[in-house]
Amino acid sequence: MKQTRGEQAAGAALGPARALGALSLLAMMGCQVASGLSSRPERFTGLIVVLLAACAVAFAAYAWGPRRAVAAFGAAVLTGYAAELIGVLTGFPFGGYRYSGVLWPQVGGVPVVVALAWGGMGLAAYAVAAAVAPAGGWARVCAGAGALTAWDLFLDPQMVRLGLWTWAEDGSYRGIPLTNFAGWLLVSALVMLAVGRVSGEAGPDRGLLALYTVMAVMETVAFAAVFDPPDPLVAVAGGITMGAFAAPAWRRSWRR
Repeated sequence: MKQTRGEQAAGAALGPARALGALSLLAMMGCQVASGLSSRPERFTGLIVVLLAACAVAFAAYAWGPRRAVAAFGAAVLTGYAAELIGVLTGFPFGGYRYSGVLWPQVGGVPVVVALAWGGMGLAAYAVAAAVAPAGGWARVCAGAGALTAWDLFLDPQMVRLGLWTWAEDGSYRGIPLTNFAGWLLVSALVMLAVGRVSGEAGPDRGLLALYTVMAVMETVAFAAVFDPPDPLVAVAGGITMGAFAAPAWRRSWRR
């Protein structure tokens, strides 16, 4: 089917957004490699998250339009921040934990980059869910919540290892309590609801799928072979779980 002149003009206008997304993705990958090779990897955390957020917003702007992309990102950031603020104050819904002073600036004891991470990966997980559950509704919310929580199988062990936050009580998964993952499922579902509401249940985007997949691959390789000491358990758990969402998302994306 031929595009109209209006559609062609819109595509040309949004071309720089896709380019920015690709450049941000490549820069984030470079920073992740540098972090893995550095004696102080925590110094790269803030920059990696900023690039993650920029990549997600750029790809979403190309696929959904700038206004819906920014609104969806803002909704995910605010939802994640509110959950983190409640979490550090009350211990609900993740369990008792606190942030160290490594990540800065902080608002109410919550690092700003943590909220940005909820936004960036929230958009990526939503795109995965949109591919897996194209009809939308609760199936999409559940798929997105699972996809986003799968990422935390990598995130929490890595951040605890770097001393970015600590848990009040040791848990069964690398010192992380299982209540944390129950909390992630709940908050991730709220993030999916918020993103879906402001984006009008936007469809999947291969740029955002690439972002989700790159995070899965980079984290798997890092835990399997780069970190000292390596952690095969986390590599397998996170890699298989994120892959279980990424693989069907790509398969359905290419069938469209």
